Amino acid sequence: MDIEQKQAEHIDYFVKQASNLKGSSLGNLVVEATSHPSLFAFSEIISVPNVLELEGTENAAFLDLLRMFAHGTWSEYKSVASRLPPLVPDQVLKLKQLTVLTLAETNKVLPYDVLIQELDVKNVRELEDFLINDCMYVGIVRGKLDQLRRCFEVQFAAGRDLRPGQLGSMIQTISDWLSTSDNLLVSIQEKIRWADNMSEMDKKHRKGVEERVEEVKKTLSFKVSLCMLIFLTLLFYCHGVTPDFQLLCGDVMKVI
Repeated sequence: MDIEQKQAEHIDYFVKQASNLKGSSLGNLVVEATSHPSLFAFSEIISVPNVLELEGTENAAFLDLLRMFAHGTWSEYKSVASRLPPLVPDQVLKLKQLTVLTLAETNKVLPYDVLIQELDVKNVRELEDFLINDCMYVGIVRGKLDQLRRCFEVQFAAGRDLRPGQLGSMIQTISDWLSTSDNLLVSIQEKIRWADNMSEMDKKHRKGVEERVEEVKKTLSFKVSLCMLIFLTLLFYCHGVTPDFQLLCGDVMKVI
């Protein structure tokens, strides 16, 4: 079962649970969802009306925490940790995994120094263990650890929830891509038409050459016939014989 299908099943479960809970009871659900080892998307849970009703209440911190897991990073959490519920170890691990996904959105080569700082790990060994066991093995990223260049080369990274305002930029990016694709398609079509025209011109040129070759063959055949006729006529005259030109021309044509 791939990661996308697992996501859909887990999201559906937590959305249904959130729809049946109110107030402080949603706090435990938020902790459970943000600790789940196979859940990395939270926007659908946030959009549940019961969850949105936490805004402005004494339990609003759990809604803010859920938003942090949807869009934030480990370093961002640390900067506002005093205003959010404390994290259990599984939540810390999850937020660090999500941090890798955020970094991979804009860079396909992640320097070890940046990762060590963003993930708050002690050394390269701890970083590589985390990337292998908690990221690549889980299936949220694929890539290559380059110890010589001290970087992680990202080949694949699962997507995170869209941040507020990100949808517009994504639509613009897709629109630009479609425009570029349309221009490329027009260019390809023009090249196809050019190739077709060149092919047609080549056919006409070949036909013209073949016709000229036939004309040359006919001309050469006539000239050869004429030369043979003259040669035979002279030969007959040299022997004092008056040739029968009609018969002679027939004999020459048989030879040709």
